[in-house]
Amino acid sequence: MKPAAVQEFFRRLSAANPEPRSELEYVNPYTLLVAVVLSAQATDVGVNRATGPLFQLVTTPQQMVALGEEGLRAYIKTIGLFNTKAKNVIRLSELLIERHGGEVPRDRDALEQLPGVGRKTANVVLNVAFGEETIAVDTHIFRVGNRTGLAPGKTPDAVEAKLLKAVPKLYRRHAHHWLILHGRYVCKARKPDCPVCPVADLCGFKDKIIA
Repeated sequence: MKPAAVQEFFRRLSAANPEPRSELEYVNPYTLLVAVVLSAQATDVGVNRATGPLFQLVTTPQQMVALGEEGLRAYIKTIGLFNTKAKNVIRLSELLIERHGGEVPRDRDALEQLPGVGRKTANVVLNVAFGEETIAVDTHIFRVGNRTGLAPGKTPDAVEAKLLKAVPKLYRRHAHHWLILHGRYVCKARKPDCPVCPVADLCGFKDKIIA
């Protein structure tokens, strides 16, 4: 996709949703980190259902450690892989206390050293909690990047690199959310809703159907 088309692509997404927000519910950077770790291979709706009651009780690493792994499992047992996730959340909480004074670090390398935190999770936290111009390539963004021709790549890292190069700086802060929401609700995996897509004329998808 040519630079002028990319500019118009994001101009339209921005006009439709000027201040996009994460659909994960959280109260501070720590609870955001926990929610993102829990969201791996799970829906935001399912995570929010579990963390709503949890975050009424727990909003700091110290409170999470006090709750303990067994206590945490009771809250998140409806989420896939909850045993492993409970273990990771308790351990990352301990490490936040030990290494960072109980605060979530504004540093990708430090975040990625925490259990259950990979590059995608770190990018979400940096973007949502701290306003960094990062793009976390999940399945939705990977699909949109490749299907539209916006940032084709064989791996999430390749798509991320191309997006960071292609997205105009004016739109980089919110590009992550615009692309996720577009992939989640319009450019869906099985049946993209091309007739209502605001950027269909810019898209390089060969099989698009516009009524």
